[in-house]
Amino acid sequence: MGALASNRKRGGDEYFNSNFNHKNKASYSNSPDSQLSKKPRFSLMNQSPEKVILSSNNTVLRISRYPEAKSPFPREVHAPVRHLKFVLSASNHNQDSVKSSMGSFLSRRLSDAKRQALGALRYLKKEKEVIFVEDDEEKGKEVVSDDFSVEEIEVIEKGKNNVEEEERHVQPSSSSAVTELYNGSSRVESALDMLSLREVSNVTDLEAYKKLLMSAERRTSKLKDLNFQIELNEKRITGLQALRPEKKPEEEQEEAIPREPFILLTEEEMAEVSHAFSAKNWKKILVSHENSSIDIRGEVLQCLKPSAWLNDEVINLYLELLKERENREPNKFLKCHFFNTFFYKKLVSPESGYNYKAVKRWTSQRKLGYYLLDCDKIFVPIHKEIHWCLAVINKKDQKFQYLDSLKGRDAKVLRALAKYFVEEVRDKSGKDIDVSSWEQEYVEDLPAQENGFDCGMFMLKYIDFYSRGLSLCFDQEHMPYFRSRTAKEILRLKAD
Repeated sequence: MGALASNRKRGGDEYFNSNFNHKNKASYSNSPDSQLSKKPRFSLMNQSPEKVILSSNNTVLRISRYPEAKSPFPREVHAPVRHLKFVLSASNHNQDSVKSSMGSFLSRRLSDAKRQALGALRYLKKEKEVIFVEDDEEKGKEVVSDDFSVEEIEVIEKGKNNVEEEERHVQPSSSSAVTELYNGSSRVESALDMLSLREVSNVTDLEAYKKLLMSAERRTSKLKDLNFQIELNEKRITGLQALRPEKKPEEEQEEAIPREPFILLTEEEMAEVSHAFSAKNWKKILVSHENSSIDIRGEVLQCLKPSAWLNDEVINLYLELLKERENREPNKFLKCHFFNTFFYKKLVSPESGYNYKAVKRWTSQRKLGYYLLDCDKIFVPIHKEIHWCLAVINKKDQKFQYLDSLKGRDAKVLRALAKYFVEEVRDKSGKDIDVSSWEQEYVEDLPAQENGFDCGMFMLKYIDFYSRGLSLCFDQEHMPYFRSRTAKEILRLKAD
């Protein structure tokens, strides 16, 4: 039984090896009977045992060389399958399918590369460059817009055109299908490199050039408007300057700041003034003026210290010193007369009003030593209870002037002085003078007082500068210096 089983098994193997050989393969496959039956029928019953044993041994030897055959799966396996990117086959029946799949693959890869390249170029930032547009011959040279939006549009358009050219070159042919398949990735990378390395300066599109011209024209129009505004303003300034009256050389000379009224005191002079202001000299007579019989004690000189009001003794003595200065150097100063602080109170008193007879003898030639009518300017100090002002009979310019450091006005003072001058001329020369044509001026362009105690000092400096023939080129900040200088001049009984 065991031999029979083995013989049966070997009989089955004998079928594969002896009966189904290569010689009978063609006849078997081509015969009509082979198509009707699954396998031929063989019988081993008629063979001898020795033959069966020999054939079985040969079969075992041959089968041992090959692996055991496995039966195929009865159905398709549903599991993840790795798809090969490149399918190579040498068979003739699938050559056309390989070509078509390779072409679609390259097209798909190229479209992906194009989309990625355009996306990268959209965010590409390039530094702005200066464009020099001279002639039409230079249109082929580097033309770059200063507008980043125009630059971006032109780069994208050039990128599209270059991608289309690359697409035409990369399309595979039937003769080089396998070669293009292996080199597909390298060609895509080269296309990306060409797009990314393309310089924006090579943009020569006509639309970009037109946009550049339009922007240049807009800037040119703005510049023209600005130039017009500049020229218009220059003409206006020239017209205003032409309307301004030309200054005479004398006026320009008056505007120059003189040196003499601002000479600084020496250390010795400052020490002398400081010593006079000391308390130990309070009751001591510091100086005595013989011509005016004015004595200055220490307590009187205290009015020249900062924040103090000037008194009559100091003002009247200083006016006497100004007249002596004029007498020393008559060619250097104007011929002036300086009334003291009591003149106007006598001329116009609160009780009797205007009274020429009260001051008639004040200006006799024997008393003055000169004719009052020969003076260029006559200065009249005006005291209004707690405020000092100045009135001037300006014979040189035929004016009655009123100067107030607080910019005040008093028409009564000017009318009284006009009436006085007419009567003075009639009394001293026997002539009648008409002053109706003289100007009554309230001087406004003058240094102004900025506190409540420097009005007397301002009045003295108005007189000093006018007697020099100078304009009033000082202000409030000079008052401390003028106080010290006036004290020094009084102590030495000499006005500089």
